[in-house]
Amino acid sequence: MFQISLQESERQLNTSPVNEISVVSPTRVDFAGGTLDCWPLFNLVGDARTINLSIDILTGATLISRDDQQVLVRGHLDEEYTKFSNVDQFLQSSDSKWALLQGHVEYWKPQQGFAIHYTSQSPVGAGLGGSSSLSISLIKAFSKWCEVPMTELEMVTLAHNVEARLLHTPTGTQDYFPAITSGLHSLHYTAKGVEHEVFECDLSQLQSRFFLVYTGKPHHSGLNNWSVIKKAVDKDKSTLHELAALKEVAESVYQVCREQDWSSLADLFLDEYKHRVALAPAFSSPEIDKLNTICLEGGASAVKICGAGGGGCVMVWSDPDKRDSLMKLCLENNFEVFAVAPVKREP
Repeated sequence: MFQISLQESERQLNTSPVNEISVVSPTRVDFAGGTLDCWPLFNLVGDARTINLSIDILTGATLISRDDQQVLVRGHLDEEYTKFSNVDQFLQSSDSKWALLQGHVEYWKPQQGFAIHYTSQSPVGAGLGGSSSLSISLIKAFSKWCEVPMTELEMVTLAHNVEARLLHTPTGTQDYFPAITSGLHSLHYTAKGVEHEVFECDLSQLQSRFFLVYTGKPHHSGLNNWSVIKKAVDKDKSTLHELAALKEVAESVYQVCREQDWSSLADLFLDEYKHRVALAPAFSSPEIDKLNTICLEGGASAVKICGAGGGGCVMVWSDPDKRDSLMKLCLENNFEVFAVAPVKREP
């Protein structure tokens, strides 16, 4: 689907002419601490970490400047561009499929026409941060085209606010960092801000231990997380207890990642699953329950709900010698399987 690599994307951002820009960004799978990246939840448990990994399910955007005022837009499922006479006409479109792009175009307010084609390899509602990764791809393209360099934190802040405005709910920020900087990440949320750490480790050791399975049902992260936020703000004891438990699991995952003791992750993923489902039943679903049973009975070490759950993808974790048989088992049960690979940070 993508003709440009991550490395070529970075090269174009640094050296390409501004009349045509192509970029790609990874999505992510979260290992621990999801939902805690939503403000003010990390404050309510006394700081918290989210651990996630950039993966090679990509989003991308190609932006071409025009000599006139026309705006041509093409989504990842479109065969042809949709044409608008100018930026204002595009922003006035009521077609919901342009909503995310409209949010970014409204911010940049380009004074000339352009054509943009964006695409995503992530299934809709997969729980892999696909829309957030696409937001970062759009920001990379427009910031280069408009010749406005942005820091990592500036990109995260912009993407976060554009999506919150679009969704009309509070959102977390964990999805943006792995789309900007590849690797295995720790995001430590404190009163001071986010402390971002990228682990120096052999990611090939991770690749052999997991794969993703799409349940066939999209998830709704904003709604699931919002229900947790409301209960936590209302001081619901059970919600606060489970959030604190998820925080402790994430701290343990952080230590495992520092020590690269990957075999220890299985028990932590099992704990994460237990506390996440206890936090809100909506994080699971009949499809996820079925998949959990099939995989654990088939020899998996753990099943990890991705993102806010309720559908989307799950991560299946196993010993390397059981990975292929488990993938086959999931396929036999009519689930879609993704043999993804981690995306490492280039020197």
